[in-house]
Amino acid sequence: MHSRLSFAGLVLVFAAGGSLAQSPETSAVPSADSHLSFAAATIKPHDPNDPCGGCTGITTEGDRVRIRNKNVSSLMQWAYAINPRQIVGAPDWFFNQTFDITGTTGIQGELKGPQFQAILQNLLADRFALKVRHEKRDLPVYAIEIAKGGPKIKPANPGEQPDGDDNRNGQDEKITLTAASLNDFATRLKIFVDRPVVDQTGLLGKYDFSLHYTVDETHTADPNAPPGIFTAVQEQLGLKLAPMKAPVDVFFIDQVRQPSAD
Repeated sequence: MHSRLSFAGLVLVFAAGGSLAQSPETSAVPSADSHLSFAAATIKPHDPNDPCGGCTGITTEGDRVRIRNKNVSSLMQWAYAINPRQIVGAPDWFFNQTFDITGTTGIQGELKGPQFQAILQNLLADRFALKVRHEKRDLPVYAIEIAKGGPKIKPANPGEQPDGDDNRNGQDEKITLTAASLNDFATRLKIFVDRPVVDQTGLLGKYDFSLHYTVDETHTADPNAPPGIFTAVQEQLGLKLAPMKAPVDVFFIDQVRQPSAD
């Protein structure tokens, strides 16, 4: 049976005709599992005549993983929990060419977020010959700040395990995150906005987040649709996303090559 990958630190949901929902919580530094890699993996350019059309995402069956119709930029965003603005110096095909990847992990049981990130990092290095260097650059970001009236997020219950989920239906998106820090939430939001996100709330501890918003307000005719993400963050969470510039870690692409098929 096919299933979504759902684990603390990374949630990946396969959506026909939609996008991959994801919630990485780790930093760009590989975890102790950085030696992990696919036991075997096949990479092919995505067939433009695929009858599923715009299907994209990830499915799993046992230790078998299928990545469908994703470009290398997306792979790198998952692997290092970064916003696309943090990728510098990549060739055009890095963003425009999409691939289908099938592989086996050899891992029994639930795949953890840092494990999957390490597997992707090694796939990029081994099969795409990816080499990067890190630099700090001042980039446009959104800073999470406390809105007027104070935060509305609920402190996590003691012993609650980190988890997260995204559910998108057309222009309607619901994001949940449990037992997460504000930094975790900032990392999560990078996926859904056009800039990196940094936490400047000063709030410590773990919280539960629930956000319901309309992806593109110009493309919905529903008068009862939820607000856009910026309004939703303020009204539902008591936080706000303030545009500014801040030093951010960027990944400068020194080398990347299109992969062989096997």
